[in-house]
Amino acid sequence: MSGLEDLLAQIPTSDIANKIGVDEADVNQAVQLLVPVLVGGLHENAQDPDHASKIESAADSNASLLDGGVNVDHVDQQEGQQAIARIFGGNDSAQVASALAGGGGGNSDLLKQLLPILAPIVLAYIGKQLTGKSGAPATEAAGGGGLNDVLGSILGGMGGNKSLGSVLGNVLGSKAGDILGGLLGGKK
Repeated sequence: MSGLEDLLAQIPTSDIANKIGVDEADVNQAVQLLVPVLVGGLHENAQDPDHASKIESAADSNASLLDGGVNVDHVDQQEGQQAIARIFGGNDSAQVASALAGGGGGNSDLLKQLLPILAPIVLAYIGKQLTGKSGAPATEAAGGGGLNDVLGSILGGMGGNKSLGSVLGNVLGSKAGDILGGLLGGKK
């Protein structure tokens, strides 16, 4: 099972669908879009050592979310909103959802509801991978190497280029460059 498949398996789509009152198939489809976009955004940010240390810290503080399976009621959506803004250059969930929906990514309202729920779960998964599931910090984590390895292994399930542009391209098609530029303020 690839890292991406393993991460997707951690996400309780049925519980999320019940919590926000939408069809599970719609949630599942949106999760398949959003998780690679979130991981790709984190991977892009992890190239900067300052951002990498903040991602590692957030991942570590969320890691316990996966203990015994994710309970959607324990997901801090306010923290999720803050994570979305950090990942996507200050854009909030509504802006990111609108950009993704405009690029063919689906229902903007559903994406906006899911982003702050999924971000802490994705960070928790990364935190678990960084600690090797043993609770001991990964030895390489301090230099961003461990983080980049974890993010790369998750994105490895998609094959090919791991840049956010190519991740968005895989998920959204030809409009990905315009969306990426808009979300990251023109930086690639």
